[in-house]
Amino acid sequence: MNFNKIDIQNWKRADAFKHYSANIPCTYSMCVNIDITKLLKQIKDKQLKVFPVILYGIAHIVNLHREFRMATDEDGNIGYYEKTNPCFTVFHDETESITDVWTEYNENFKLFYDHYLHDMNSYGNGRATTSKPTQENNLFTVSCIPWVSFTGFNLNLQKGYDYFPPIFTMGKYFSDNQKVLLPLSIQVHHAVCDGFHLARFINELQEWAKEFIL
Repeated sequence: MNFNKIDIQNWKRADAFKHYSANIPCTYSMCVNIDITKLLKQIKDKQLKVFPVILYGIAHIVNLHREFRMATDEDGNIGYYEKTNPCFTVFHDETESITDVWTEYNENFKLFYDHYLHDMNSYGNGRATTSKPTQENNLFTVSCIPWVSFTGFNLNLQKGYDYFPPIFTMGKYFSDNQKVLLPLSIQVHHAVCDGFHLARFINELQEWAKEFIL
């Protein structure tokens, strides 16, 4: 997948990028509740799996905005991918361990869902930390903690100041005043993503969850 190297000298965000990546390296996270009431009803009516539907929604919004597709190449140059794919964790009850699997993003929901099922069938039962071979580095991470709802979540990455893709963590959805809410934590690098961009992402994901027709 095409990686577009950014010309730092002519990048409008150059000062902010240098400030938050070199002067004061900074990552941050935000935890929100996404209203999935209407979406969950459709999922149950069509007998679909919840996780890949939400996974598609996240991947869809990620691929709409360049700041969520940022990364560095093998030479350390900052840039962005034309498309990024979700890499997600699969939990194994017997060993209480996880495996990473990724699915290629497709704007067509049915195709994406089918690809997810195929990847789970082919690689979801693996026992290695990473099962499906990666072709490129155009991946972002999505994990799920379906056993508990949370109001805050934070990852501490040893090399987090050099990591620019977003990281998503879902919690257990719950009912509140006739609404069904899904906890979602999003961790980003401040060098490429400000509060404005994160808020826009959240608002668009919420709108997608309310309006999307399966």
